[in-house]
Amino acid sequence: MNILKKYFPGELKTFYILWITQALSALGSAMTSFALVIWLYEQSGQALMTALLSVCSYAPYVIMSIFAGALSDRWDKRKTMIACDGFAALCTCMVLVLLKTGRLLVWHLYVLNALNGLMNTFQQPASEIATTLLTERKHDQRVGGLKAISNSLTTLLTPVFATAMFSFGGLDVVIAFDLITCAAAIGALWLLIRIPKVESGDKPEPVLKAAKQGIRWLNENKGILNMILFLAAINLIASMYNAALPAMVLSREGGGRAALGWVNACTGAATLIGSLIVSSLPAPKKRAMVICNCLLISMSTENLILALGRNGYIWCFGAVLGWLAIPVMNVNLNALFRSRIPVEMQGRVYSARNTLQFFTIPLGYLLGGALVDRVCEPLMASLEQEHFLSELLGTGKGTGAALLFLCLAALGVAVCLYFRRDRHIRALDE
Repeated sequence: MNILKKYFPGELKTFYILWITQALSALGSAMTSFALVIWLYEQSGQALMTALLSVCSYAPYVIMSIFAGALSDRWDKRKTMIACDGFAALCTCMVLVLLKTGRLLVWHLYVLNALNGLMNTFQQPASEIATTLLTERKHDQRVGGLKAISNSLTTLLTPVFATAMFSFGGLDVVIAFDLITCAAAIGALWLLIRIPKVESGDKPEPVLKAAKQGIRWLNENKGILNMILFLAAINLIASMYNAALPAMVLSREGGGRAALGWVNACTGAATLIGSLIVSSLPAPKKRAMVICNCLLISMSTENLILALGRNGYIWCFGAVLGWLAIPVMNVNLNALFRSRIPVEMQGRVYSARNTLQFFTIPLGYLLGGALVDRVCEPLMASLEQEHFLSELLGTGKGTGAALLFLCLAALGVAVCLYFRRDRHIRALDE
């Protein structure tokens, strides 16, 4: 009993309810997204078309984030999350109706993903502030570890559950599970969770002025700003990776649906192990350097192994090496931001951060898909079998994506080494 109280203190009860129900909803949404990516790639055979699903999700998120935080600071956090979850459920219902009536088209998915991305723009800062308000700072390491565990389980279970449900019951069963978990999250927010309000004696400022305050705060805190720019560069590389991964694994000999599922499952298993490790570790003295070192390990391993590998076993090994340190990075990043950014400013600063940190993601998806389809695949197809790239990466469809992974490995290491030397980022640990 004492052990349970130590690791699950009663003062975090409300956070636990929020964490569990939101994690289940995230699992359902991820399963639907996974099934739709496979469905779309098998219909089109083009990396760019599947990448556009993510572009449509992230573009409104990036464009509107700068204003969403200012609104999140003044809106009721619980009602905001309920409204966003409800709208996401409505979009999923529309996919199900279109599917059952035989009218589901690619452009429908693009539009609905864009609407979901818009709602996530308001939900994400509201959720971050809610976590801050529901937990004391002494629990930052534990809370960060628990959120990392749930994210890892989502990554691990998504391909397994989605593939099984898709195979036995079709896409509509996957969507039905998504709707059930979303309803559970809304019900918990409505009935069981009360989030403290941030008291402020000041009259709410105009949205545009409040958004500028978030940017001004970042400009005055160069360490946090440069860390965000570092993560923006990493997100560009990571989104190019995400755009190319299905194209390579589904196309190459030794790949296919099962291989893609196993690679994603190994990614989840690695992040789960990393989450369990970081949950049991004491808080480090130099969080900024931990973040930089974890990303350097990730960037220097996975992309290189994916590029050189020829079967699912090697790809899975690369996924484990690349993702094992990511939960450690995320936990320290969240704790660093929460400790440095005043709670009354977090909505505005987080939204400015989202715009700066995530604007590279839609660019990366577009660039990654276009490079695979228009540059790398034609280039590899034009080479002789005796060419050193053909001998290194192989031949046939999917080797273009492997070539892109090889370039991403070099680029990722260069970016990490550059920002690791930044004096403002190093000053965060002083």
